[in-house]
Parts: sequence; C-alpha cells; structure tokens
Amino acid sequence: MLDFTIILGITYGGHDSSACLTVGGKLVAACEEERFNRKKHTQEFPTLAINECLKKAGITINDVNEIGFIFDPILIIKEKYLKLALEDERKIQFMINDIERIKKTLNIESTIREKTGFKGKISFHLHHLCHLASSFYVSGFEEALLVSHDGVGEIDCSLIGAGKNNEVSILKKGNRYPDSIGLLYSAITHYLGWKHHSDEGIVMGLAPYGDSKTMIESSNKTYEQVFKEIIYETDDYHFEIDKSWIEYHLVRDKWISDKFIQTFGPKREPEGSVELHHKHVAAALQDRIEEIILNQLKKAREEFGFKKLCLSGGVFLNCSLNGKIQESKIFDEIFVQPASSDDGAAIGACFLSHKNLKQELKTQRFDDFYLGSSYSNSDIEKSLKAHDVEWKKLDDVFNYTAKKLNEKKIIGWFQGGAEFGPRALGNRSILTSPFPKDMKDFLNTRVKFREEFRPFAPAILNEYTKEYFEIDQESPHMLINARVLDAKINEIPAAIHVDNTARIQTVKPENNTRFRKLLEEFHKETGCPVLLNTSFNIKGQPIVNSPDEAIDCFLGTNIDVLVIGDFVLEK
Repeated sequence: MLDFTIILGITYGGHDSSACLTVGGKLVAACEEERFNRKKHTQEFPTLAINECLKKAGITINDVNEIGFIFDPILIIKEKYLKLALEDERKIQFMINDIERIKKTLNIESTIREKTGFKGKISFHLHHLCHLASSFYVSGFEEALLVSHDGVGEIDCSLIGAGKNNEVSILKKGNRYPDSIGLLYSAITHYLGWKHHSDEGIVMGLAPYGDSKTMIESSNKTYEQVFKEIIYETDDYHFEIDKSWIEYHLVRDKWISDKFIQTFGPKREPEGSVELHHKHVAAALQDRIEEIILNQLKKAREEFGFKKLCLSGGVFLNCSLNGKIQESKIFDEIFVQPASSDDGAAIGACFLSHKNLKQELKTQRFDDFYLGSSYSNSDIEKSLKAHDVEWKKLDDVFNYTAKKLNEKKIIGWFQGGAEFGPRALGNRSILTSPFPKDMKDFLNTRVKFREEFRPFAPAILNEYTKEYFEIDQESPHMLINARVLDAKINEIPAAIHVDNTARIQTVKPENNTRFRKLLEEFHKETGCPVLLNTSFNIKGQPIVNSPDEAIDCFLGTNIDVLVIGDFVLEK
C-alpha cells in the first residue's frame, strides 16, 4: 500500500530557520528562510520557506498529517534556565535577562499554529535526535555510528547514537551546556572579529596559516598548551570547558572572559588587520577540536564496532575536521548531512514524526538535496524580459559555457532547484577555471569580496577523484577536505588551500545531471575534470534563490557571463 503520510518539519527559535517536507517518508522539499527574506542566518519564523515547501508538493497546510519541531521547548526552560539557576545564583540574572526568549520558547506551539493555521498534531523532538535522524536515514548505511555536535540543543551540546535496523538509538549522552565545542568555536570566532553563528568557516580557513605550537608572547606556554587548558577531556566521550576562559554562559554577547583577553590580547575589530597572532589562535582552536573529536571516534569505533559513521550538527560543517576523520581511516566511510546546521535538523524532525505515526522508515542513500525553489525556462524568460538586458537562448549551454570558462571568464550558473544547506553544489554557483593560480584572487577581487586567505572549492567528475585527491570515498556535498596529490597541484592551483587541501565536490550523473554535463564539456575542452565552484552570492548575502536575484547579482558585480536555465547573458 502506498504511504502518503505528510510531515512538515520546522526549524525556528534560533539561527537558520527552515522548513522541510516528507511524503511517505521521502524528503520532497527543503528550504531555508534566508533565501526568501534575504537575511543571512535568519531567526524569523519560516513562513516563506513553509509556503514554498507546500507549493513544491502541490498541497496546503490542511493536507499535512503532523508537524515535527526540532526542540522540546519545556525541556529547554527546565534544563537551561530553571535548573541552572538553582545550581548557580549567577544564572538567575542570566535567566531574568533572557525572559523574552523564555516567553518565546514557551509559546512555540501557539506561534506555529498562529503562523501556519495548522490544527493537527505538533510533535516536539529532542534536538540532537533530530540531527542523528537527519543523517542516518539519508545515508543509505544499514548500520552506523551516529554523532552530533553543535552549539546547544535543549541542554545537550552533543550526542552519540546508533543507527541499526532502521532505528536510531542513544549510546552515550552528550556534553551539556555550557561545555560545547560549537559554542567555544563561536566564542573564538567572535574574539577574532567575525560574526558568531555565521563566520566560523572563516576561522577554519584561517587556521592553516597559523602554528599552534608557537609560544604566546604574554605567557611561557604555547597556544596549543593553553587551549588544552581551556577545553580538556574528562573521559572517553566527554570534555569540559574551563569556565574562567568564557562568559557566554553568564553574559549574553560577551563570549570570552577578561582572562582570555589578558592572555591573548584584545579582541580583533571586524575591519582590523589579521595578524599572525590571530592565525595561531585559529590554528590552536582547530587542532584542539580535531584532537578531541578524533579521540571520541576512536574509542567509539573500538567500543561499538560500527564500520560506518554519520555526522550532523553545525560543528560538522567544518570540512577540515571531516577531512581529518576521513583521513584517519577510523571508519570505512563517513556521511555528512549537507545541511548539518539547525536548518537540516528539520529533516530529522520529519523522519522522527513519520516514525511515530507509521513505525516504518528505511534508510536509503539520498544525495538529491536540490530541494528548494526551481524555475522553468518560461519563468526565467519572464524575469529576463522584466530587466533591461540583452540575452539569448541556446540549444547547448554546456559547450558554450565550457568555452567561456576556458577563456577564464567568471560564470554565474543558475539551474534547477536551489540547494538545501550552505554549500552551492552546482545549481546556484559561481564558476571559474581552476587554473591559473591567480583565478582565485581574480574572482575574489571582482566578485566575492571575501578575505584573501579563504579558499574556494573544486568540483570534479567523480571517476577522476583518486587521480587528483587522497580520498577513498565520494564527497558529493562539498563537506570533506582532502589532500591534493603533488602531481596535480599545478593543474588546479586556484582551487587549493595553503595547506594543499581542498573541499571537494564529487559529481556523478545521478547527483546533478546538468552540472555533470558542464564538467564533462570542460574536460573535453581542456583535459581537466575540475571546476572551481563557489556560491552565487557576494559576501554577507544569502545565496541567490530566484532568477531576479541571479540577474541582479550578475548586473551588480563583475561576473562576466550568466547562464540561467538555457539562457545566457554576457557583458
């Protein structure tokens, strides 16, 4: 019998509001609210994302059987506020200062009903179980270790579980707030002058430029030694953060303590220069996080015996960390859910609600995360006609684009459904040739306006992966760093980071047919199976979502060519 059980998953109440929709246990739509309201990492209720999910499925809210939500709001209030206030009188003031946030949390259900008009059942799921479910049920693994790390859920900041017999279970309870790898990473991001819960990837990109074994000027210790004091392991699966170094658990938006400032110097201002000292801090943070998580995984492999690993939670958007996990060979294969932050937890909420209603849900490999807004050639043509631009329609945009790429043109590439998650995977991308080396700087100064030290990513025809990179598995979601083979460094220099690694995207025909065709044509044109791929946006803005936004971004930047559906615009 066909199963048409419809579940709407919602992320709201923190960062990265989103909505997802499953029909019969299959993910059919997934949208981030920021793509519609154009506010990066938005915290607003995902009304527009919900509407788009319903539109894609051709249904209304009245057709939904259940809404799954990614937090248990009562547990948050009990554990994060009331219990902590009873344990530490300093937390009483923190609770009082957060009273509006507490009210918002308490009223989540009424907010959902008011915003959606939904009259059916709303289920509130444990946050980190949502993360675990979101990765396991789309991994295709029959059984796997499941690990989640992020800032904080209700009170837990991590969780270790098992995926087996199509069930998700908890093996080890995680670290509890404020002992959080995610929040520590955000605190250091803030100290280094970037936006917390937004720019952690910048710190990751900065880390290879530093050396954690360097001595701190104001101390007789190295950066590495001090970070081992800041965050230290208490047993095989748990760690603590020395509270004398942090303030985020006591004072909102202060993040790090006066002691931290005294040791490492003043906070970098957002427009200030990036000094070698800042690079050493980033390196020490990255090294310590990698060390702790790798130790946990080694122990878990030994104790539980799983050969495969599923990763989720915002910490695992850290592709350098994921690369170290893959490189370690602790597991035969890893799967990283492409929307690993809280936006993607809505997927897990859908699956958990489906399980509650139907009991049956099979894990199956799912790489088609192009689940956002999509537009026909007819839609695109209407947008083109509304702009004062010259354009033409081609029978073969792939050969045309490959030739333009070989001419070292910067291409805006807008095709199919929008990707779910922070990575552009060939549908909302800016593309260039991966050579010569200065293509990276050319792209950065003309279009992206990012920090010069930040790398771009290579997309590669899947069958050539091992000829270019040291990796023994696919990486379709651009979330695993891999070392570039020495013999290939000079072939794709613009797509390689300073440490000779790259955040690779492997592309098979079934991953993305049109992007795959473009890669094939570029390979025919140049002999190189790699393109430099970055998100179709400029710094500080969400990735473009609609044809109008793609055209406006093209006109407002130095992108040379826009390929949008079967249409092209040139400057």
